[in-house]
Amino acid sequence: MLVFSYFPAIFYLMRIVSFVVSVIITIGLIYTLSKPWGANVPMPLGKFISPQFGIWQNAEQNDNDFSVDLKLDGLTGKVEVFLDDRLVPHVFADDDGDAAFVQGFLHAKFRLWQMEFQTHAAAGRVSEIIGEKALAYDRTKRRLGMVFAAENMLKEIEANPLTKKTIDKYTAGVNAYITSLKESQLPIEYKLLNYNPERWTNLKSALFIKQMTETLAGSVDDLPMTNAKGFFSDDELKVLFPEVSDSLSPIVPKGTVFAAASIVPIKPADVDSVYLGKKDTIKLVDLYQPDPNNGSNNWAVAGSKTQSGAPILCNDPHLELSFPSIWYEMQITTSTMNAYGVTFPGIPGIVIGFNDSVAFGFTNSQRDVRDYYEIKFQDDSRQQYWFDSAWKNAVMRPETIKIKGKPDYIDTVAYTVFGPVMYDKSFPADTISFKEKDLAVRWSAHDPSNELLMWYYLDRAKNYDDYYNAIKYFTCPSQNMVFASKRGDIAIWQQGRMPALWDRQGVYVMPGQDSSYMWQGYIPMEENPHVINPASGFVSSANQRPVDSAYPYFIPGKYDLYRGYTINQRLNALQRITPQDMMNLHNENYNSFAQMMRPILLKYVDETKLSADEKKMAELVRNWNLKNDYHETGATVYQTWFDSLEVLVWSDELSKARNLYPTERTLVEALLRDSAFRYIDNVNTSQRETLFDIVTLALQKATPGLVDEDKAGHLAWGKHKNTTVYHLLRTSAMPFARPSLPIGGGQHIVNAVQHSHGPSWRMVVHLTDKIEAYGVYPGGQSGNPGSKYYDSFVDQWAAGKYYTIWFMQPGDKLDKKAKWKMTFEKI
Repeated sequence: MLVFSYFPAIFYLMRIVSFVVSVIITIGLIYTLSKPWGANVPMPLGKFISPQFGIWQNAEQNDNDFSVDLKLDGLTGKVEVFLDDRLVPHVFADDDGDAAFVQGFLHAKFRLWQMEFQTHAAAGRVSEIIGEKALAYDRTKRRLGMVFAAENMLKEIEANPLTKKTIDKYTAGVNAYITSLKESQLPIEYKLLNYNPERWTNLKSALFIKQMTETLAGSVDDLPMTNAKGFFSDDELKVLFPEVSDSLSPIVPKGTVFAAASIVPIKPADVDSVYLGKKDTIKLVDLYQPDPNNGSNNWAVAGSKTQSGAPILCNDPHLELSFPSIWYEMQITTSTMNAYGVTFPGIPGIVIGFNDSVAFGFTNSQRDVRDYYEIKFQDDSRQQYWFDSAWKNAVMRPETIKIKGKPDYIDTVAYTVFGPVMYDKSFPADTISFKEKDLAVRWSAHDPSNELLMWYYLDRAKNYDDYYNAIKYFTCPSQNMVFASKRGDIAIWQQGRMPALWDRQGVYVMPGQDSSYMWQGYIPMEENPHVINPASGFVSSANQRPVDSAYPYFIPGKYDLYRGYTINQRLNALQRITPQDMMNLHNENYNSFAQMMRPILLKYVDETKLSADEKKMAELVRNWNLKNDYHETGATVYQTWFDSLEVLVWSDELSKARNLYPTERTLVEALLRDSAFRYIDNVNTSQRETLFDIVTLALQKATPGLVDEDKAGHLAWGKHKNTTVYHLLRTSAMPFARPSLPIGGGQHIVNAVQHSHGPSWRMVVHLTDKIEAYGVYPGGQSGNPGSKYYDSFVDQWAAGKYYTIWFMQPGDKLDKKAKWKMTFEKI
């Protein structure tokens, strides 16, 4: 018995040694490899490794006791928090404000560095932490108007009594924890980067929402498309970048009859000469664009299709996989709500989840709500610009960027009627070569809004009407909001404040000398795409275009195609659905993209011209089961072969269109329609290439790299993509990251796991009388790499498994599932 009593201590010691050694290795790598944060780290070495103050204090005991009784200023009553064995807090408070206070405290206790770093990034303040190498990044954020947008949002939040109380209390809770922090308790990132946390503010929460907004509504191609228009006509670009795909399986079923648009924007009279036909080129590309793959899957099935007769709702948002995790799981129960789900550390409320009556989830709409306008300034002072036949005064906003170890940098941004001038002579100076154009950005995220009010009402919704009235408050980024209730209703709305555009408006940089090219109004909510209780028995979205070509508005965006196609096929076929069926669909690795494209590759490869290695690779594709499972080699060969084909087809004509290739679906559908597609031919050679030539050459070019991967034992799909969860600082050293996870999936797969991107939270909610729910995310509740709760969910997530969610009720307070108890009382 004595021997076993030593095991926890041994495991704890092993974790400390591993943790400290890994941190020291990380420091060495940072220093010797001159990572972006350079020689400013860490704090003085003696202090850094000090047993009293340094990294040793961040190694958490495996049997750490999280129970505590606290008396804090700012509370009005008592709050009880029951932590289960996964460290998920179940908060019970009489007062909504007290619940927000405790949520802020818990977010700070377990995720403080993450919260603050992300809001510093949103505000363009990273140079304060890591030095001058972040200056271009910070200038980009300032010139995009991120703080300006957050300030506009905060005015709306604080003008509403409900959200003002909520955010004030949340901020007070965060600061209550920060105030209690001792130097030795600082998260390790502060020690590594040698700085201290500052007080939280309401503006920081607004900044976090704007950071999320940019992540989901900030990826646009206006600049490279404008450059491409210098070499192609608008009609040619319509072929290369079509609005509607042949294989589209939209959110709103094909064939739906839409009412005529109530807002009909008027095209400017000179649109052909000064906009569509203009052949100016812009060699600039947007810096620091978010990942265009940021998206999600969601769906809800009605009781008519389930075994139980009760609806089931599912959601899995696809974002960058990171430590600390994007999400923090929790339950909040007050006199007005009982909601469970995942939260964003940095804002109050349950973001994706369910309550005792309904469930809700989100996917990104992919709609383009950001446009550029060319500004004509009177002179280099940029004090005045030409608009509607007169010189108008610009609003000059000085931006002071603090730089660690260097003097401040002052960047003055001119604001116009459209928005801030993001690009001009001074920025970015090292790549500017577009005839000194001044480009202002019009972004719907700048408009005043109060997204917190949506979550306030959604967390308390009891039925469809409550859900509908809640989502009205969500403006940007527009989302596909799925809903299901115990009453049996299912629905999905694409909700946001989206401009009503004339055809081709905003595809390219627009003239900014008059009001004729401005947005002329917004699509009314009732005309947004939506489906309510359909005859099919399900609703779904997966970032595809929401409607077919019959929809009366022009809705440009970066849409996916294949995940939605697969999901709708599966849901159409399934009957007597169970939660396990939905978990299986979350983890589905079938490749509909390859299903459409593989026959073309195999039909047009000329095997008489292939070497033995090339024939082997073709055979792997031929015998592949079309699933991107971890061990499948055919998936690797197929994707590499297709990637090679894309380069051969597009690189000659599109070499001058910087960073701009058509989507994969464009090439697939073009070749399915026409084997003599004009872009097959390489214009740089004297001969005229056929599809046989180009498909064969693509395999020949891909094979040497594939052979090398095979020799290295990396030809299996999972090893090829090497799924890794990185720390936010992008260090790959353990215990900060988890490399080489054994998981399949891919970009166009329902199980959308890529190298460092994928399902950031999987949730299945069965709306039976007693709600049955399951969830998992690739991380852990703690943001401390020295805690066993830092990455404790990763293996379960990688295996495609879920945790059964404990939806705690007030009568469960003595349940053994409550492993620790925290109490909060007013002083």
